[in-house]
Amino acid sequence: MSSFSDETIPGHQPIVLGCGQLCLDYLVTVSSFPNPDQKIRCTSSKVQGGGNTGNSLTCVARLGLPCRILAKVADDSQGRYMVEELESSGVDTSFCLNAKDGASHFNYVIVDNQTNTRTCIYTPGYPPLLPDDLTESLLLSVLDGVRVLYVNGRSREAELLLAQKAHSKDISILINAEKRRAGLEELLNLADYAICSTNFPQDWTESPSSPSALLSMLIRLPKLKFVIMTLGEHGCVMLERCSNEVSGSEEERDIDELHESLKQSTDYTSVLPVCNSSLVTRLAGNVTGRLVIVTAEKIPSSELIDTTGAGDAFTGALLYGLCTEMATDKMLTFASRVAACCCRGLGARTTLPFRTDPNLATFLATPP
Repeated sequence: MSSFSDETIPGHQPIVLGCGQLCLDYLVTVSSFPNPDQKIRCTSSKVQGGGNTGNSLTCVARLGLPCRILAKVADDSQGRYMVEELESSGVDTSFCLNAKDGASHFNYVIVDNQTNTRTCIYTPGYPPLLPDDLTESLLLSVLDGVRVLYVNGRSREAELLLAQKAHSKDISILINAEKRRAGLEELLNLADYAICSTNFPQDWTESPSSPSALLSMLIRLPKLKFVIMTLGEHGCVMLERCSNEVSGSEEERDIDELHESLKQSTDYTSVLPVCNSSLVTRLAGNVTGRLVIVTAEKIPSSELIDTTGAGDAFTGALLYGLCTEMATDKMLTFASRVAACCCRGLGARTTLPFRTDPNLATFLATPP
C-alpha cells in the first residue's frame, strides 16, 4: 500500500471523477416473483438514487476519498432528490449540469427473496449529456486534482471528449464495459484499466473462451494495464499486463491452460475472498502478464438481501485502491469484501460500508 506521503494533508488527497447518468431506483422485495396477471404484496420497499456512476462514487466517498460527478440532471423532483442524496454522502455535485426541461432516468427493481435475484425495468430520461455541454473551462475545472476518471460509455460522445482531455493530462482512466455500445471502442483505446461484465470480453473480441478474450483485449488495447471480468457470486478473473522480464528461453503459455491450472489451485471453500495468482508468464501476442482469480465472499442466506449495485460497489473499491496505490491483489480482495457488504441491504447504497466498518479494518489500517 502507498505511504500516502502528502495525501493526508487537506486538499492534497487524490480525487476520483465519475461521468455518467444518474438514475432513481424504486425497489421492492417480494417473497417470490409474480406470475402474469398476479397481484402480490411487497415485503419491503425503498426509493434510492442509482446508476453505475452515482453508486460507485458513493462507495468512494464513504471510504474516505474526495470524489466528484459530472452529469446532466433533470430539474424535477427526482433529479433534485438524487443530487441531494449524493451530496449527503460526500460526493461533490457542483459540476452537475441542470436540464430545466428534462426528465430523470428511473428504474423499477424487483428483488425476489426466493431466488435471490433482481429484475430491473429501466425508463430512460432526457436530455443526455452532450459534448457541447463541456466547455474548455469546465473540462479544466472538473479535471483539476483528479487521479482517476471513471466512465462507462452511456454518454459516450461527452465521455470521449472528457477522456481525451484526461489522457492529455496523464490522468488514469477506468472504464466499466457492461455490453457492446456504439463508440465504446474509442473509450477503450484510452483506458488504463477495464472492468467488464461476464459476457463482454467474448462478445467484444469474438474469442472462443473467456480467458482468451481477456488476452485478446490486452493485445488489442496496448494502453490497458489490466482487465477484470466479474463473475457475480463466483468472484472475478483479472489479466494484468506486467513489465517484469521473463527468461528468453521460457515457452509461451496457453491462456486457457493457465486458467484451468489456476482454478485447480484456488480455494473455493473459503468464506472470505481468496486471491490466487499465476506467475508472470509469456503469453500470446507478445504479452507478458499474470492471471488472477479472486473468489467472492460467501454470504449466509439469512444475510443476503439484494445484489443490486454489488458490481458498482466493487468498482468503487477499485477506484479507491487505484487512487491510494493499493497492491493489486489486496485491492481485489478488498473490492470483493466491499461488494459483499453491499449485498446485505436493500438497494445499491444502503449497506455500502464506511471506512470505519470493522470488515475493512485489515485493508484500511492507514488513513487515506
